[in-house]
Amino acid sequence: MPDDNGFEEAGRMLTEVAGVRAPDGQAAQAARLVCEEYADAALYHHSVRSYYFGAAWARARGLDFDRELFFVSALLHDLALVPPFDSHTYAFEEAGGHLARVFTAGLGWPVQRRDRAAEVIVLHMRDDVAPEVDVESRLLQVGTSADVSGSGLDAFEPAFREALVEAYPRLGFAGSFVRLFRDQAERKPGCAASRLVAGDWPERTASNPLDGR
Repeated sequence: MPDDNGFEEAGRMLTEVAGVRAPDGQAAQAARLVCEEYADAALYHHSVRSYYFGAAWARARGLDFDRELFFVSALLHDLALVPPFDSHTYAFEEAGGHLARVFTAGLGWPVQRRDRAAEVIVLHMRDDVAPEVDVESRLLQVGTSADVSGSGLDAFEPAFREALVEAYPRLGFAGSFVRLFRDQAERKPGCAASRLVAGDWPERTASNPLDGR
């Protein structure tokens, strides 16, 4: 049964959606538990969907990627939007990168791998990265863009999109996420979130086809 935050019991996460698998193991489980604990259900579901969108995009193109690194980065990428980790000086993606470094240090990851987790999170809010240059960063860009504003959704089969939203419902995500970005924009002028809010991103997010399926 869902708890007061809209979550079902711990450990409920599906490891496969429409043939796309998520990793298991200590790092993946820890990232899932931390995201589930600190994010509300809508933001948690977004983080998981972002992973599945990115992994599905890679599978369709035959791209090899570090599944554990990508999953951990996807589950942590928005945690700096929540009050315990919000920074009043750093853009949320930069604060999220620092959070990822601390989190993965606790897992015993070497410095280079910790840096990669931070880099993937920071770059998801930057200009597109070519997959041949940095595949995990590109996958997080693809996954978050599809899930937030619907950008690139045509690359995914309708059956996959249906299965993913069925497994991890939207729960009013669009409205709550726009509010989070507006808050970032007001407090941190010049950040990537403020540039999005100043354009048509809020309207595109509100009209994401995933919400009208």
